[in-house]
Amino acid sequence: MTAPNLRPGERVDQLYSQDIQIIQSPDVFAFSLDAVLLADFARLPLKTSSHTVDLCAGNGAVGLFMSHKTKGTISEVELQPRLADMANRSVALNGLTARMPVYQGDLADVTQWIPKDSTDVVTCNPPYFADSPDSQKNPNRYLAIARHEITTTLETVVATTSDLLKMNGKAYFVHRPDRLLELLQLMQAHRLAPKRIRLVHPKPGKEANMVLVEAIKDGKSGGLRFLAPLLVYTAAGEYTAEVGRLLYGD
Repeated sequence: MTAPNLRPGERVDQLYSQDIQIIQSPDVFAFSLDAVLLADFARLPLKTSSHTVDLCAGNGAVGLFMSHKTKGTISEVELQPRLADMANRSVALNGLTARMPVYQGDLADVTQWIPKDSTDVVTCNPPYFADSPDSQKNPNRYLAIARHEITTTLETVVATTSDLLKMNGKAYFVHRPDRLLELLQLMQAHRLAPKRIRLVHPKPGKEANMVLVEAIKDGKSGGLRFLAPLLVYTAAGEYTAEVGRLLYGD
């Protein structure tokens, strides 16, 4: 790996289950478990000719955590210039510049850089909360944009995903369970057939607080599978074996 090029307030963290380092800043953006779970849930073609796009890429966490799954290209798309810069430097830090381009701009404009109907896989960890007038937003603009639909909407995310994908291409999302019905309705409206759903629970006896969804563009109707739920912590407050493996390896 190359030496890190850090800005003030930044640090280098590592996903210990992989040989991946990532530049983070608690004042701007730091990945959380949802990025790790989405990267693990997604299925990428191994072939060098394949193309995956990660929307709402932030500092590049999801794309970097998926990079071992494919020999193909993984394009990162991020609106905020500072986060896109962090992603670019993290990609370079891991020696992946040749196959992980970073595009800085609005995801609604992504087909200016990436042709329609050209992508094998699209992943997205979008803002979870609608931008309602009475919603409480983080005073930090970077974090507010990452968490609330200030600069995009779930419909725009789903429509853009469908535009990018080839027929039978796959989409992967992580979101909140209370917006699952909305997500599924938008998928149906934009030619994405849901195929796998997995609920994520913080610990035994607690309601799910995340949901992972796989869809296929122009896929046949039916065949939706609900996978075994994922528990993050045991009743004793320790990571479950599955989550521990994703974070720290075997």
